[in-house]
Amino acid sequence: MKKALITFLKIFIFFFGWAVLSGVIDIPNENPAIWRFTAELIPFVVLVLFTVVFLFIERGEVKIPVTENGIKGTMIGMLAGVVWIGLSATILLASKQLEIVEKNDVPLLWLWILSAFINVTMQELLIRGYLYQLLKIKYNLALAIVVTTIIFTLLHGGAIEAGFLSVVNVITMCLFMTALYESERTMIAPIMAHAIWNVIGAIVLGGVSLADDYPSLYSMAALGNKLLSGGDYKIEGSIVVLIINIGLMLLFYTRYKSRQAKKH
Repeated sequence: MKKALITFLKIFIFFFGWAVLSGVIDIPNENPAIWRFTAELIPFVVLVLFTVVFLFIERGEVKIPVTENGIKGTMIGMLAGVVWIGLSATILLASKQLEIVEKNDVPLLWLWILSAFINVTMQELLIRGYLYQLLKIKYNLALAIVVTTIIFTLLHGGAIEAGFLSVVNVITMCLFMTALYESERTMIAPIMAHAIWNVIGAIVLGGVSLADDYPSLYSMAALGNKLLSGGDYKIEGSIVVLIINIGLMLLFYTRYKSRQAKKH
């Protein structure tokens, strides 16, 4: 009971301390690209500081693998991300479920992309960083997956508003990222896959939702059946993405199990 209470308090202080402190710091700027950059950078820096402090408190018992298998993890993560968004977009565009309707002018495109990358890194560190590692070490892998998947889903409130399929897509996406992380044993792998999904899917194609102020180089429209096209939520609301999420999750879960079998 004492162990559970201490673990709960650590999670509560870590998560809500980060959320509150990130929310009260704001640097106004009239340029939307610069404002968004600072709006992503501040929570990320606060999260890094909280992570360092809490890892110090754990006295080395909890570790977050970042540099381990870094090069290989980067390559596999990038490949997974390209396959993930590439298959999803290609199927939906080729089947006329979605259509690119216009090209937009996006000033400071590189800064928007950098902001999206910082946001992804923050999400992955929050979900599969200290909280995940703490639960995994103190309890087991299953509990770590369940708790962090719930947190990840709740952080994507737009998916909850969008309906059942969007929620399932978010859940299976998180499980896919976890399987990728466990199979490659480095945070770099899910960061790269997630970043490619967000940058290509949202900032380039306009078929994935980020914060409302993020622009997109192209605009998409849903033409076909809502279940297939995703309707107003486009790529991330499609059952095609659900199938691809499950397929990639099973692929990397199998890879993880194979690694585990070799250890024994």
